[in-house]
Amino acid sequence: MSGIRLQKFLSRAGVCSRRRGEAHILAGDVRVNGKVADVLGIKVDPASDRVTFKGKRVEIALEKIHIALNKPKGVVTSCAQPGARIVLDFVDIPERVVPVGRLDKDSTGLLILTNDGALHHALSHPSFDHEKEYMVSVKNPISDKALKRMADGVVLMGRKTRPARVRRISARRFRMVLKEGRNRQIRRMVEMAGNEVTDLKRVRISGVSLGKLKEGAWRRLTGREIQNLRQSLKKTP
Repeated sequence: MSGIRLQKFLSRAGVCSRRRGEAHILAGDVRVNGKVADVLGIKVDPASDRVTFKGKRVEIALEKIHIALNKPKGVVTSCAQPGARIVLDFVDIPERVVPVGRLDKDSTGLLILTNDGALHHALSHPSFDHEKEYMVSVKNPISDKALKRMADGVVLMGRKTRPARVRRISARRFRMVLKEGRNRQIRRMVEMAGNEVTDLKRVRISGVSLGKLKEGAWRRLTGREIQNLRQSLKKTP
């Protein structure tokens, strides 16, 4: 299990020293997720585990972590999936972070991971109107009519997609900016136009751009990027 040792958790929470924490653990004064934790060596995840000391909840302030990852093709946007490579395999930090939204297994590009619950909600909820920009390549030349239809919105699963911005790059490539993110949305829109997506890369989420980040690499968001994203918290859906 990843995380920090229970006695260190108690110390960081201001309950007692690490040495005294060991004594409290052995005495059965500490519970983790409702179960008595009376052996040394137990680790806890401050983001998800519930720790109590003599019946009272104990918490520590988490360092807010915000990461941009360039997801490779064939990798699953998940925190756990047996037998598959997942996005967390590429982020080598001890703290627990979770992906914001999804990129399907065959798509690449920008994915944000964080332990900042408020920001995660703001970036995930469609009513905050965050833009997501994609580079799309298709199998056959695509017509202006098909691009306009996708920009105006098409009916998927009984509901029309929101208007999008679409700009042609070449006969088989275009950029698309969405303010929603339904399951395999762009691929399904292209299929409705009688075509097929051969490559799909997300290059921007709101004010965070993929830039020159290499596939499989990650970086911390800059202070300015985080500040810009936090502006979304001022809007309540």
